[in-house]
This record gives sequence, structure tokens and C-alpha cells, in this order.
Amino acid sequence: MRRLIGMALVATMMALGLAARAEESIVDPAKVSDSLKAIFQFGSAQTKQALNQNTVTLITGTIGGTYVQFGADLASVLDDGNKLRVLPIVGRGSVQSVADILFLQGVDIGIVRADTLDYLERKGFAKDIKKQFTYVTKLYNEEMQIIAPKSVNSLRDLEGKTVSVDLPNGSTFVTVLTVADRLGMKANWVYIEQRIAMEKLKAGEVDAVIVVGGKPYKSVSNFGNDGRFHLVKVDYEKPLQGDYLPATLTSKDYPNLIAEGEKVDTIAVPALLAAYNWAPNTDRYRKLAVFVDYFFTKFPQFQNPPFHPKWKEVSLAAPLAGWTRLPAAQQWLDTHGIEPVSRGRFDDFLKQSSAAGKLPADTDKETLFKQFKAWEAEQNARAQAQVPAKPRAQ
Repeated sequence: MRRLIGMALVATMMALGLAARAEESIVDPAKVSDSLKAIFQFGSAQTKQALNQNTVTLITGTIGGTYVQFGADLASVLDDGNKLRVLPIVGRGSVQSVADILFLQGVDIGIVRADTLDYLERKGFAKDIKKQFTYVTKLYNEEMQIIAPKSVNSLRDLEGKTVSVDLPNGSTFVTVLTVADRLGMKANWVYIEQRIAMEKLKAGEVDAVIVVGGKPYKSVSNFGNDGRFHLVKVDYEKPLQGDYLPATLTSKDYPNLIAEGEKVDTIAVPALLAAYNWAPNTDRYRKLAVFVDYFFTKFPQFQNPPFHPKWKEVSLAAPLAGWTRLPAAQQWLDTHGIEPVSRGRFDDFLKQSSAAGKLPADTDKETLFKQFKAWEAEQNARAQAQVPAKPRAQ
């Protein structure tokens, strides 16, 4: 009997021990998620302060565009409970994002195109607008992609035709109209949302659809080509060389529009991460400094799958002509010894580009030196991805 009682006690103790260990192994979500805690503490002043003091709001672009995907990538990598939260917002494109950064309450940073501010000043909508902005980093280059019937061989063939350039609060129309002005080219520009415009193209109601965005651009990739259409080349003419870059689209980018093994030459314009020019002693500037520290420290993670392939073009130190870098960003780069590529590598760029036939014979060398950042960014980004990040200051 004693033996039976003893065995029962042992079994009971073992069962209790197993239960205790099982209880210890159960993860309490409240211990790992500050956001979940906040839900159940809703209404407290402390929670409200904690949620707002380190949330950085990022205005992106339209659904399906590269800006939105970059915003999602930033939130995925950088979110760290109440220490930092990146909150992406679906936007309407570069022009609207400029207005949102300037005027919309709570918007801290946004992705805009480098030629947007110049366009607004040139058209008389703004004056000295660049003084109100800083940039965190140049991001990637956005290619011009023209879908048209195969009878259209170049951008200039669209002279006098009906061409869709997306909605008028986006950014595609800014680049297209700027390029057209530089080339002295006139067309019947119509402002139609891209998906609708592509259906009108198939129906013969427009002659071409132009998209300016980082390749592979979703709406272009998803274009159902019945064999009548292709991507049209854009020559890198001298009037474009001051602000734009030579670029190439390949069958790997768009197998639905470019035959296997072939390529299409085009132009590209830089996109950048911009912010309002807050004074360093403000809370908004403090939040931007926190964002920069997390973003730059974790930057190598963005250059690997599953993140957008355009991250491989990003070089944190690449300068941007006519723009002032956010002081906190420049300080981080200086502290970590990250510098832009030297002038000496420009000769390598020229040799490679000339050998590949990308540069016209009349290309101005000094203009190209200012704009060869596309190649520089690719080289720099690859090098950065190989260097382990230094520990972030607490």
C-alpha cells in the first residue's frame, strides 16, 4: 500500500512538473508585443504617448507601385515595438506627396521623385521649395516605360498622338511633360489611371501608355499582351542629360513585352526619401533621427530577398544635386565612415557604358559626372551589403 501511495505521489509530482514546464513554454503574446499591450491599455495617457512619440509616418504612392512596396519593406524591417514604428500610407504619387509632407499633419517622410520640385517651381506653383525639404537618402532610379503598338519605334513617334500619362496628382506626368518640353515634342496628353488606360490602349482609344516607376512595375508586368504591343525606346538625347540617366529594360524585366534576349533603351529619374526641413531641436526632428539610425544600421537586410530588387540600387551615401541631406543622416554616414564613390571610378563608368553602346557620342562629360549615380549606386550598394553594420547607439 505504501508503495502504491509513493508511486502515486511521484506520478502526481511528475505531472505537476510537466504542467509547470508546459506553462513556462507557452508564450505570452503580451510579453513579446508592445502593440498588443497597447490594445488592452487603450485610453491611458501613457499608452497614447508611447505610441506616438516614436511612430514615423511615411507617405508612399499608389497601390501596385514601387513606392508602396518600399514602404512595406521599411515597416517590415524597422518596426521595433514602441521604440520605432514605421507607418506607411498609400499616397497618390510624387506631387501629392510633396504637398502631404508640407501640409498634412503627422506625415514625417515620403518617397518623391527628384524632378518634382523643379517642375513645381518651373510651372510657378512654388518658390524656393527645396529650402523646405531635406533628403534622407537617394533611393533608386525610376525608368520610363512606354507601352505602344509595334508600329511605334521611339518616343518621338508619339508626336501628335493621344498618350496617357496617369493621373495629374501623381508623378509620371511630371517626368513625361518635362521630357517633352526638353525635346520640343507635343502630343495629346490625357490623364487616365494606369489600369484603365491600358484597357483603352488595347481598344485603340489611346495610342500609348507611359509609366515612370521602378522596374519591374506591377501594372506593366501584368499587362496582358496579345502580341500587338511592345515597350518603346527612349533615346538619351542631349537635352535630357542634365537631369536624367540612361537605362535599359530587358526581357527579364518584362517578358510579356520584350522578346527573350532583347533589350530596350530608355531613361530614368532618381527617387528619394524626403522630409520636411525640421529644426534640430524639435520632436519631429528627433523622430527622424531615430528612423535614420534604425534604417541605416539595418540597411544591408533590404538588399536580400524577399525585399524589392530595387533596393540593390540604393547607396546611402550617394549625393543628390540641388538637395540638402538631413543633418542626422549626414552625421550617421560621417560617424560610420561611409562616403560616396570617388571621381576616379567615373572613368570606369564611362568605359563600361561606352563599350556597351549606352552613351551617345555627343554626351557631355561633366553632365554625366553629375548623373552617373545610377551606376555608382549599384556598385556602392553591393559593397555596403558585404559590410556588417556597426552596433546602433542606444
